[in-house]
Amino acid sequence: MLGRILVIEDDPEIQNLIEYHLMKNDFEVSITSQGEEGLLMVNEQNPDLIILDWMLPDIAGIEICRRLRRDSTTQSTPIIMITGRGDESDKIRGLETGADDYITKPFSQKEMVARVKAILRRSRPALSGSIIKYEGVELDGDTHKVTRDGSPVHLGPTEFRLLRHFIEHPGRVYTREQLLDSVWGHDVYVEIRTVDVHIRRLRKALNEGDKPNLIRTIRSAGYSLDASAAKS
Repeated sequence: MLGRILVIEDDPEIQNLIEYHLMKNDFEVSITSQGEEGLLMVNEQNPDLIILDWMLPDIAGIEICRRLRRDSTTQSTPIIMITGRGDESDKIRGLETGADDYITKPFSQKEMVARVKAILRRSRPALSGSIIKYEGVELDGDTHKVTRDGSPVHLGPTEFRLLRHFIEHPGRVYTREQLLDSVWGHDVYVEIRTVDVHIRRLRKALNEGDKPNLIRTIRSAGYSLDASAAKS
């Protein structure tokens, strides 16, 4: 799977087209026609990218974008806005509100998929190859080997998956619930505090030799892979 996409769009025909072409390209897709429900689904599903319609029946897409950008857990989630509004001023307004891209209806599905992939390549380095790097940490997805500044880092399977998830989404804040869903899976029951245990193990392995801490704890929010944690 290349990524988890949430589509917030109220036109059934456009919903079906987007879903078909994204799933054909190996994306996992969730869809809602309601803005308020979309905001709930963002928190529940932690999507890798959101496709957001400007005109929705209950709340404007521009307002949804604004709310997502104010929330620390979603402020870096990529957003593509789609709309029938073709004025340049509307496009600028959408981008200034925090959208990463803007597509005007009617649009080519191939172009839409290409834009999704392009944005995810920038926000998720793992899509560019099996070796992922962040601030001296190098993770090889094929061999399951991890190094930091050239020295091997020994991780258990769960810590490896946690680190991979963090490096795929650097800077993004994840709640414990979101990490459980993304790393352990939706259908696996695990105590919420188990996340803290594995975070401590991951930190200990990464920080061996008194190396700076890269995993930041955000009080009342969760965890993030953030180089600024080393300075705090």
